[in-house]
Amino acid sequence: MNVIEAIQARKSIRGYRPDPVPREVLREILAVAGRSPSAMNSQPWEFVVLGGEVLDRVREANVAKLRDGAMPSGEHSVTGWSKESVYRTRQVELAVGLFQLMGIERHDAAKRAQWLERGFRFFDAPAAIIVLTDKSLKPETPLIDIGIVIQSICLAALEHGLATCIEDQGCMYPEVLRELAEIPDTKRIIMAIAIGYPDGDFPANRIETTRVPIDEITLWRGM
Repeated sequence: MNVIEAIQARKSIRGYRPDPVPREVLREILAVAGRSPSAMNSQPWEFVVLGGEVLDRVREANVAKLRDGAMPSGEHSVTGWSKESVYRTRQVELAVGLFQLMGIERHDAAKRAQWLERGFRFFDAPAAIIVLTDKSLKPETPLIDIGIVIQSICLAALEHGLATCIEDQGCMYPEVLRELAEIPDTKRIIMAIAIGYPDGDFPANRIETTRVPIDEITLWRGM
C-alpha cells in the first residue's frame, strides 16, 4: 500500500476484534509517526499507550461518570461550529448514516445512550493512544503539528493491518486519565486514538463518508 492508497483507505473504525496489539507493533507505529514534520522541529507531542487492565479501568470510570451525569469537559475543544453551519450538517449526516447501519431509531434514547458510551469506552478497542503536549506551550501552538502526527499514526497503523478512530470522548474526563494512567499535571491531554484489528462484521464499520469536491474549496491564482 503506497501513501496515496493509505490516505484513501483510512477511515474511522468503531468496532474492533478483542485481539491484543503487540507492544512492539505500537512502538514501531509511534516511531514512524515521530518522523512527522513540526514547526522548527519542535516535536510538541507525547504519547501514553493504554491497554489491558489499565484501559479497562479507564473505560469503566469514563462510563460511570457519564452515567452519573458528570459533564464531559476535555482540555482541548474539538467541536465549536454553529447549528446553522455546513460543518454541523456534515456531522448530522455522519450520525444519521451510523445510526442507520446500527439500527438505532431517532427516538430510541436507550440505544442512543449505548452508542454514546462506546466512544467513552474507546469503541472497545484493545489499545488506545492518548496524545499529549506540554502545558508550557500556548494551547493553540502545537495543534497543527499534533494533527499531522495523529494522521501519521493512523496511516502507519494500516501497514500492520490495524484500524483507528481519532476520538475526543476518551479524553472528556481528563481526571480519569490523570489518575489511572498517571499523566502529570504538566501535560495537556489533546486527543485519543482507538487502535486495534477491525471487526469486519460490525455494522458501523461499513460507513462510507463523502468529501467535498476539491474544485469547490480551491481557488487558483496565476495558474
